[in-house]
Amino acid sequence: MADNRKYRYNEEFNDDFLTDIDDSVDDGIYFENPDDYDDDLDYSTSASKSSSKKSSSDDSSKSNASCKKNTKKLIVKEILSYIKILVIAAVIALIITKFVIINAQVPTGSMENTINVNDRLIGFRLAYIFSEPKRGDIIIFKFPDDEEQNFVKRVIGTPGDVVTISEGKVYVNGEELVEDYIKEAMIDDGTSQTYIVPEDSYFVLGDNRNSSKDSRFWETTSYVTKDEILAKVIFKYYDGENAKPTFSLFSRS
Repeated sequence: MADNRKYRYNEEFNDDFLTDIDDSVDDGIYFENPDDYDDDLDYSTSASKSSSKKSSSDDSSKSNASCKKNTKKLIVKEILSYIKILVIAAVIALIITKFVIINAQVPTGSMENTINVNDRLIGFRLAYIFSEPKRGDIIIFKFPDDEEQNFVKRVIGTPGDVVTISEGKVYVNGEELVEDYIKEAMIDDGTSQTYIVPEDSYFVLGDNRNSSKDSRFWETTSYVTKDEILAKVIFKYYDGENAKPTFSLFSRS
């Protein structure tokens, strides 16, 4: 039936056109056997699936690689953020310890029983920016005989005060100083000493009067200048005697 249609169609044209059509048919894909078509279709479908699978595999590999790359970036970013926090914290700590507080450990018993050996203290550096040290304050200062060392003592005499030590007692401007913080009574060596505190200077003693290298015994001077004062002791946070944390706030006596 197909041949009849073909020849009827070609009757309207010349023989050359018919020959051209026949030649074009031979050059094209022509399935004589339906099985041949199925085989070719199966091959085409299989190739398509294989190509699709390969494409999917490539996409998956690219996705995994991208995921790993992003994960590495996140890890690096996280590490850098932690480093940044640590650096900022270190800078803040440095600024605080340099300009705001002193963290001090006491190596001797010259301030017993107020401050014992190995007690740890916090001193406030800014305490005397807008005020002056007062009698009874406990201060950390540069030792006048050797400024590489820091001492901690109690202020007894302020600028203009007359301090007299006689018969194991301390007098300030003629009045006996009531001292309930000393470890024990001062030993009377039979001598009397008088000190007139200069301007911008302070006379200091240890609370353990019989075992303290203080204003009575220094070689270069008997006074601490305000410039040599590093901080006012605020509190004790570690008990060296019992080796445990503590909190003891110091108030002026």
